[in-house]
Amino acid sequence: MMTRSACRLSLAAVLAASVALPAMAQNTITGDTVGPANAPKTLTFRMTTDGPRNNDPDVAEGYGKLFREYVARHPGWKVELQMMSGDIGQEQARMLEQAKSGNAPDCAAVDSFVLPLFKKAGVLQSFSPYFKKEEIEQLFPFIREGITGTDGQIYAWWWSTDLRVLYRNKKVIAEAPQTWDDTRKAALASVKEGMEGILFNGGRFEGTTFDWLANFWAQGGKLVDDAGKPIFGEGENRAKFIKAVNYYRDLVESGAAPKRVATIGNYDDFNAAAAAGTTALFVGGNWQLAQLKSTLEAEDFANWTFSMLPGPTGAERSTGTGGWTVASLSKDPAKVEMCANLAREIYMGPANALQEQLPTRADLYDKYPVFATEANKAFAAALKVGQARPGAPVYPEISNQIQIMMGKVLTGSQPTEAAVDDAFKASMDAFKRL
Repeated sequence: MMTRSACRLSLAAVLAASVALPAMAQNTITGDTVGPANAPKTLTFRMTTDGPRNNDPDVAEGYGKLFREYVARHPGWKVELQMMSGDIGQEQARMLEQAKSGNAPDCAAVDSFVLPLFKKAGVLQSFSPYFKKEEIEQLFPFIREGITGTDGQIYAWWWSTDLRVLYRNKKVIAEAPQTWDDTRKAALASVKEGMEGILFNGGRFEGTTFDWLANFWAQGGKLVDDAGKPIFGEGENRAKFIKAVNYYRDLVESGAAPKRVATIGNYDDFNAAAAAGTTALFVGGNWQLAQLKSTLEAEDFANWTFSMLPGPTGAERSTGTGGWTVASLSKDPAKVEMCANLAREIYMGPANALQEQLPTRADLYDKYPVFATEANKAFAAALKVGQARPGAPVYPEISNQIQIMMGKVLTGSQPTEAAVDDAFKASMDAFKRL
C-alpha cells in the first residue's frame, strides 16, 4: 500500500499537471461559490462531500484546486455548490421530484442505484455529444449499461465505483475465510478472543441490501427479469434468496455476529470498532482501507487486511459494485455542456486519484500511480466478479423491502420464508404501480 506521504506526492503530481491559473482565479472559492462573484453565468451543482467541502482538509484542498482550474478554463462562469445531507436516499428522492417540477439544480451527483429512476422520468439530458466513443468504450460493461438509455444515448457520467470486501485483523484471524462456513468459524474464534464477532450492516440502510446481495448473486440469483419485474421470490431464485438470508441469520443466532448488527446502518461503525479493538472481522467497502490507515496507529493498521467476500463455496463469489454519477437536469444546452465538462475535467480521473476512488474506465488504472498499489490491484481484480444493482425502476423499493425483511430475520421476529415472501409481495405490488 502506498504511504500517506507518497499518496500526497502522487496527488501533487496530478494537480501540477493541470493548467496554470490566472492570478484573479487563484482565490475564487467563497462560501458556496466557485468563481468570480460577478460572472454572468452560473451553474448550480448539487453534490456530496466529493468536493471542496470534504471533511478531510487535504481532500478539500485538492478539490478546491480542481474546481478553481475548471472555472478558469471557462471564463464567464461560476459554480454554485449545493450540499446534500447525509440522508442520501431522501436527498435523491427530493431531487427527482424537483427535476419533475423544473426546480432541480443544473448539474448533480446522482447515486448509481437511483439513476434508473431519473432515466425513466426523462429528466436527464444526453451527455453523448461531450464524450468520445473511445472513452465510453473504456468503461466497465456494467457501468456503460447503467448510464445508457433505451435510445443508445448516455445520460450521466459514472465516474467512481466501489466494491465490498471482507476486512480482518490477521493477528486474530490468520487465514482469509473463503466460504460462509469459514466465515462463521472465524467469527466464532474471534468471539473466544473477547471480541463481538463479524460486523455488517443490517439496519434500515441501502448498504444493508447492497452488502448482502453478493451472497445471493454468488449463487447466480436474479432480482428482476429483463423487463424489470421482480423474480427473486419465485422458483430457484427464491431458494437461493432464502439460503443467502439464512447465512446472515445463522451468523447472529450462532453468536458469530452480535445482535446489534440489526441496527447498524453506517460503515463508520466498523472503523470505530476496529479502532476500539472490539472486532476482527467486518464486511465493508474498499474505501475503508484508507480510512483505517488514517484512523489506526501504524502498528495496528499493519494487522488489518482484506479479501474477497466469501461465498457458499470457494468457487461461488460476487461483490456489489456501486458508485456515483454526474448528470445534467438543465434544459439549457450551455449548462448541459458545462455539467459534462465538470464531469470530464474534475471527476473523470483527477477526482479518482485524489480520493483513491476506483475509476470506471479500465485505462485510467494505468494512468494514475495511486492505482498501481497492490491493494488497488486487488480491488480491480475483484471487480471482475462485481455486479451492479439492476437498472430497474423498481429496485429502490426492492431494496427497501429487503431492509425491512432483514430487520425481521436478524431479530428473530419472523421466520425467513415468511419474511422473504412478504418482501416479494410488496415488491411486486410496487412494480404494478409503476
